[in-house]
Amino acid sequence: MQIVEVFWWICLLLVVYTYVGYGIVLRLLVGIKRLAGKEDNNTAQLNYFPEVTVVIAAYNEVDFIEEKIQNTLQLDYPPNKRQVVVVTDGSTDATPDIVRQYAEVKLLHHPERRGKIAAVHRTMKEVTTPIVIFTDANTYLNPEAIQNIVRHYQNPKIGGVAGEKRVYIAEKDSASGAGEGFYWKYESALKSWDAELYSVVGAAGELFSVRTELYEDIPKDTIIEDFYLTLRIAQKGYRIAYEPDAFALEGPSASVKEELKRKIRIAAGGIQSIVRLKPLLNIFRYGILSFQYISHRVLRWTVTPFALVLVFVLNIFLYSQSDFYKLIFYGQILFYLAALIGYVLENKSIKIKAFFIPYYFFIMNYAVFRGILRYLRGSQSVTWERAERSSVP
Repeated sequence: MQIVEVFWWICLLLVVYTYVGYGIVLRLLVGIKRLAGKEDNNTAQLNYFPEVTVVIAAYNEVDFIEEKIQNTLQLDYPPNKRQVVVVTDGSTDATPDIVRQYAEVKLLHHPERRGKIAAVHRTMKEVTTPIVIFTDANTYLNPEAIQNIVRHYQNPKIGGVAGEKRVYIAEKDSASGAGEGFYWKYESALKSWDAELYSVVGAAGELFSVRTELYEDIPKDTIIEDFYLTLRIAQKGYRIAYEPDAFALEGPSASVKEELKRKIRIAAGGIQSIVRLKPLLNIFRYGILSFQYISHRVLRWTVTPFALVLVFVLNIFLYSQSDFYKLIFYGQILFYLAALIGYVLENKSIKIKAFFIPYYFFIMNYAVFRGILRYLRGSQSVTWERAERSSVP
């Protein structure tokens, strides 16, 4: 029983550290860095207008592409310093035809669909600007997005910039919206502190940027290419900055089923990336970057979901040992009961958001198990079908 107790505590501490503790440790380290006077002030100037290329990869985005192009062309940045490229490989709807209506936009279209990475590789061969910005077709950027991104490149140590993903949450949104919105608010805080301590560990594809010279052709079967590409740049010794005032706004997944589809793909891609980025696990070589990478990403996609299960299972054996174990056990029962209620309310379209966050947490961890299985089976296609998302008014 003593061995069970020790193992239970290890699992519990691992779960707490992964989902809460790392944020606390990170915030404390950032506070120490501020007290030591080591804040990075190299990105204060806004009157910096290097040439940039905005790349929008769009596959059958007829519902979004026209508004996306208009949004991009209206961004507050000198038109003679900005190029816009839309790549629509494999699109079978009217997306390419809509793009052709805009003389200011360069269309790259190929009838064959070979995946986003292949399309972006083909696009990058035609990029001549020193900075490239990637953004999804179903997101809308704030007017100052480009200005706030490029100012970071005045620092030669910055190899890429991660924008902020924001999820539009309406009162009518249920579990997918409430849970996803809460998750991304927490993620945004972690990314901000990660960047302040050293570097963001992987950008989100909704909005990110890299120095063109640092872009590399990554394997075409890469599942989460934005994450992998930016970490490869960090691995070379460059930092990935974070810019919350450059944000991409999108609607939440249309349902929990659609969000689960997306999370499973991300989990499978996470395992793939961990395997391909094995050197980054060496904390003696990469130091603070490895610490951030393991704490923020690796644990979530590997051992912690299993530890979460073991905390519950082993608690059954420890239940009679003390009132403390009874309290923790009943706490877990209540949490999973809240998740179950969230599931029932979602199916009945009853909107009580307090139950949707534990439900989303459960779905997020369930997706990791499904993603690991999918990766081991090799059944994740690079030409995946994107999750349906609600529109932004």
